[in-house]
Amino acid sequence: MTRVPSDVDERRVPASGAPRGLDAAAYAAVGLSAALTLLIGLLGPSAMVPGLPGPSWQPPYSLNLRPDGHLVIAMAAGAIVLGGLGLAAALRSRWGPDPRWLLAAGCTAAALAAFLPPSGSADHLNYAAYGRLVTLGHDPYAVTPAALPGDPVTGAVEEWAGVTSVYGPVATAVQALASLAGGDSVRLTVSVMAAFNAAAFIGTALLLHRFTRADADLQRRAALLWAANPLLLYHLAAGMHVDTLAVACMVAALMARGAGSGLLLGVGIGVKLNAGLVALGPAWELRRSPGRLAVVAGTATATVLAVYGVAGPHVLDQLGAASKKVSLGTPWQLVKLGLQALSGPGAYTAWIQAGSLLLLAVLAWLLLRAAPHHTAPAVAAVMVVAWLFAAPYALPWYDGLAFALLAMASWPALEGFMVARVTILSLGYLPAREAMRPEDLLWLKTLVRERVVPWSLLALTLALLWWAARAGARARRRPASAAPRP
Repeated sequence: MTRVPSDVDERRVPASGAPRGLDAAAYAAVGLSAALTLLIGLLGPSAMVPGLPGPSWQPPYSLNLRPDGHLVIAMAAGAIVLGGLGLAAALRSRWGPDPRWLLAAGCTAAALAAFLPPSGSADHLNYAAYGRLVTLGHDPYAVTPAALPGDPVTGAVEEWAGVTSVYGPVATAVQALASLAGGDSVRLTVSVMAAFNAAAFIGTALLLHRFTRADADLQRRAALLWAANPLLLYHLAAGMHVDTLAVACMVAALMARGAGSGLLLGVGIGVKLNAGLVALGPAWELRRSPGRLAVVAGTATATVLAVYGVAGPHVLDQLGAASKKVSLGTPWQLVKLGLQALSGPGAYTAWIQAGSLLLLAVLAWLLLRAAPHHTAPAVAAVMVVAWLFAAPYALPWYDGLAFALLAMASWPALEGFMVARVTILSLGYLPAREAMRPEDLLWLKTLVRERVVPWSLLALTLALLWWAARAGARARRRPASAAPRP
């Protein structure tokens, strides 16, 4: 639908010649982070890697060494810290390898991760269970995995056995296909889902590489922001979160035209409803072309109504409940504790929902004023970044959508905030799998996740507001002739 801007900040143009020591260190940190992530899965079941019932000859494969929980959590912390620091430095570097090498390395890592057991959380066990419910004739939006405790697949769910599906009908369809192929085997079911996930991750990387083909530096940044991004390899490739499917649809939608764009937007919303924020990008870009806008909007709306209509009357039940939740790692957890102390349990919900909407509106307005251009990817990035910083419930793997959009938007100034955000939030979920965390590491939850991370993200949000306000003011003072071309 849109092309990446060809004007690049002159300070970002890569220098020729050999890399400096800091440049080499940055890319080495990125590579080491990715290697640690893959090694966690290769070692087999642990505090970071749930065991997968099923015949051992079936994929995914591991060494089955069952390493100590302290070791793998330390490895994960190292992967996150190295990944965050290395990525931030690599994005600021004036030197970089050929973007094709970064693309190949990232895609290879994602492909390898598909053959290893997923790590970081146990969400993939939920995915397998919801797919299993469909194949057994149950509605995963009305029936929980706990309703079939004796089943070999639904019985493997760890932490969310009593919760119905919160995922969109398209995600559920993929989970059901994997269940049809995997049958009674959790291993094989997860392996099929991992293949879908890897295909989506690699497909997105290739689309972004093509989208930025006009400029080698933009291609390099796109590869760093997605394919070779060690934090996304950690969460989306090795973690196998369903968000990868939604990102692939949305990136493809922004590159398509007409009804094709609308169809892909609808399918992406069918994976996760909040991905619909991306649709505001094409809507903005097409606002002066009512006919084209009507085609895209009409196709997207029809697709969403079709996929959610087929899913039945309970498809939005869990989403309604989830919209009132506050995750421990967001700054809203601090607000929640304060309001509970003043007015008791339960009274905080309406205030936090109203506050988050106000923050979303303010952030979106400030970021729009600060945006270097108003292409569809840039406007979509504004809305998604504003939502991520304003949402009361957010997890680190949600940030993948913002990174993909920033790769298309060519907005280096905003990338640092997202790298900092996902690094901080990732450290708060070590591991996201609560069931097997060693008891003496409970402080990772009570101190890091519930205290350090919310305060750190609050400071980062205030910094983003301050930066966006100043950048927007400077943009308004800039002479029209100096403004970047749209």
